[in-house]
Formats: sequence, structure tokens, C-alpha cells
Amino acid sequence: MSSADRTGADPSHDLGVDDGVRTLLLLMPRVVARTKRTPVPPQLEKYNLAPRHLSLLAYLYFDGPLSVTELATRLEVAPATVSLLVGELNGYGVVDRDSDPADRRRRIVGISGEYVEAVRGWLGNGVRAWRTALEPLSPAERRTFIDTLRVYERALTDEREGRGDAG
Repeated sequence: MSSADRTGADPSHDLGVDDGVRTLLLLMPRVVARTKRTPVPPQLEKYNLAPRHLSLLAYLYFDGPLSVTELATRLEVAPATVSLLVGELNGYGVVDRDSDPADRRRRIVGISGEYVEAVRGWLGNGVRAWRTALEPLSPAERRTFIDTLRVYERALTDEREGRGDAG
């Protein structure tokens, strides 16, 4: 399949902003739909988990146990929101809250041993797809791509909250 087939754009000429917008507006709903169809592992189905849970579990899976404050910073939400999510997941037994060995007053959150493989499986398809997309890029190109997605996400939020220009 040629690049033109995958993106809808002719690779022999520069992609203009409007062509890029058109291509992405057509592509993103398909990406989101496929992502939403990622099945929840059988071990986790009964808990009715949502994407917000997967994001929290992804940080714990990739980065290991973290404090609620660290999770809130990474997820860019309030610590109270993370506390609620952690409380919910802890109640299901999916995560453990333990004392930090370096500071016994501090609590850290980690994935319960029996659920590590289920979380890995849930993340697996996305990890493979992102590796396929990102590996051919240079580190600078990866940074540009990720930064672009962040700007896009912020612009969507700004627009929804009346701070953007639909221009």
C-alpha cells in the first residue's frame, strides 16, 4: 500500500495544512474507534473499567509504583481524582497501596501481582501499534509528533471551554 493509500495525500508533493487537517479529521475517528474496541482482559471485565483507569494503570505498568501525587502530575488531574480512582481499583484488588520503603509516611500505588499480566495484555496492542508508528522516526520527529498531539489536545480543550478560535 502506498503512502497515498494510507493517508489520502499524494507523497510526491508537500502536504499543506488544509490537506493535513482533512486527512486527520478523516483518520482520527477511525483511530479512536479501533482503540475503543480494544477488549478488556477477562480478569478485569467485571470491574467496568474505563480509559481513565487504563491511563493510570499504564503509568504504573511502565514506571512502577508511584505516589498519588506523582500519578496526578503525570495524568494532569487533581490528586483527589487520582485518590478516587486508586480507591476504586484498590477495592477491586487491582492495585495495592503500600508504605514507601524510603518514607514510611508516604503511600505508593502499584499493580497487584495477579493483575500485571492482564494489564500488560490490555496495553499490548497499543504498545505494538505505537512502536510500529514511532520506530521509523528520528527522536526529533517523535518529539514533534508527540508535541503536536499535545497541542491538538489542548486546543480541543480550549475550544470546548470557549478559549479557542475556530478559525
